[in-house]
Amino acid sequence: MKPVYFFLGANSEEGFFSLYDQLLGGRLDDLMILKGGPGCGKSTFMRRVGAAMERAGERVVYINCSGDPDSLDAAIFLDRNAAIVDGTSPHVLEPTYAVASERYVDLTRFYDVDAAKVRRAEIVALSDEYRAHYRSAYRILRAMGEVESERRVAMHAQMDFSKLRRRTDGILARELRGEGGGSGRVDRAFLGGVTHRGEICRFDTVEALCPRIYAIIDSAGLGNEMLETVVQAAQAKHFDIIACPNPDRPRELHHVLIPEKGLAFITTNARNPYGGKPYRRLRLDAMAEEKLTRAQKAKLRFTRRVEASLLDEAVGALSDAKKAHDALENAYHPCVDFEGVTALAKREINRLLRQ
Repeated sequence: MKPVYFFLGANSEEGFFSLYDQLLGGRLDDLMILKGGPGCGKSTFMRRVGAAMERAGERVVYINCSGDPDSLDAAIFLDRNAAIVDGTSPHVLEPTYAVASERYVDLTRFYDVDAAKVRRAEIVALSDEYRAHYRSAYRILRAMGEVESERRVAMHAQMDFSKLRRRTDGILARELRGEGGGSGRVDRAFLGGVTHRGEICRFDTVEALCPRIYAIIDSAGLGNEMLETVVQAAQAKHFDIIACPNPDRPRELHHVLIPEKGLAFITTNARNPYGGKPYRRLRLDAMAEEKLTRAQKAKLRFTRRVEASLLDEAVGALSDAKKAHDALENAYHPCVDFEGVTALAKREINRLLRQ
């Protein structure tokens, strides 16, 4: 199995929204919580261990960083019921069952403290700068959410939800025949979100896990009730589920994956266009928009333009944050013993493979 990619954090209108706590509570036999500041090699450490697990034929799930999707925040080794996670801010993790299930892996030991103290002024300035850019991005995303709310209210008022419920019931009666082989467990993970590279959605992960895809064309959260119904129906039949929240509004669902059935329900729209060929399309936007007046449609077009402008500003702020964080990591790099980090990764690889 090729590795698949999710996110456990999102840059939302609520600020940073974390799903990392799911990894705690003794759920995993061995959760390594990396502790260490910028530039100490946490992402490289995870990539190194993940690559070794892949070479050994293990199934690996990589968790991309919401701040930098080219970086990693976790790697999960399904066949070992083990994982490595970056347990530092903004997704600070502390063990529930220390050592028995979760344990710290301290990378701060590889810093040259005296060398870092020499660069203190630079490190402090860059740290403050990148945090300020994040605060700006979250203010913009909150403003975007307020604008979007008006459009969502107008669309919801015109939506025939009873018709959608009947359609949903028909789909589920057809697609969820028989009993699943799982426990009805629900894992929650984001498929993407707003990043410094713009809007990202890992539809490649969906295609890797679920070849039969229902594409829900929905730009206003019209499909949330439908997706919640899908989750409940799949749970009742003991199918394990991956429920993917909306990264803008994490209290709502955006996608549902049922890997055992090879079945997925995904939300797609102008911001997150799905370029593949779905099994079926459900055009929820069209169901609501056909009842709008000309004046209402004009207002919705205007709000979409405002949202797009605010999204561009948020991406710009996240891009500025990324540049400051890159500079911060570069400031730390001369202070890190990377050979020591590599040697520790090799020891952890050997320990995992012996299990």
